Amino acid sequence: MRIEVWSDVVCPWCYIGKRRLEAALARFPHRDSVEVVWRSFQLDPSVPEGETHPTLPALAAKYGRPVEEMRAMMRHVEETAAGEGLRYRLEDGVGGNTLLAHELLHLAADRGVQGEVKERLLHAYFEEARPVFDVDSLAALAVEAGLDEAEVRAALADHRYRPAVLEDARTAQALGATGVPFFVVDRRYGAAGAQPADLLLQLLERAWADAHPLATVPAAEGCEGDSCVVC
Repeated sequence: MRIEVWSDVVCPWCYIGKRRLEAALARFPHRDSVEVVWRSFQLDPSVPEGETHPTLPALAAKYGRPVEEMRAMMRHVEETAAGEGLRYRLEDGVGGNTLLAHELLHLAADRGVQGEVKERLLHAYFEEARPVFDVDSLAALAVEAGLDEAEVRAALADHRYRPAVLEDARTAQALGATGVPFFVVDRRYGAAGAQPADLLLQLLERAWADAHPLATVPAAEGCEGDSCVVC
């Protein structure tokens, strides 16, 4: 079974969704047969590469709401994240273009450490207030997650994974994803948003049952409920 998750490394609900998926998988009997693939989705691809800005005033301007209202919304998300064991620092957040981070995640997938790199980027951004937008920052985090620094810098310099990042975005659009996180199981079942772990577990169980239908032989003699007659 393959679970594809479209998300961005600066999406607070994506980290919450990741924790809830992990909780669902911990209760899923067939978790050893599940592959999780992290797909690229940029919340704001219009931000120029190399440019960063404080998140709080930028969100207030984007949605036309007072800063205090956005701050209250951030506190709500922080409380939700705390329920999943995450300690967010959203008011300290800095926004930017995440193309390089997604290119890094594709390199990590090729090296078999995509899950580790994804977790390191999310933890760095949301719980350590570290940047994830420039080569130096990404290279340092990638090394901590098990990648080779020279290879990381070379891959981010020649943008060899950018076509894959853009293909992820096109696929998300084709599948009907308008926001993240967006979970897709075996390209047959989808769930949008940071769904509760119970719902994600139900999704996994249904997908598994549909992919592994019970095979039966013709019925033989037996009892039905309380109508059993002994002859």
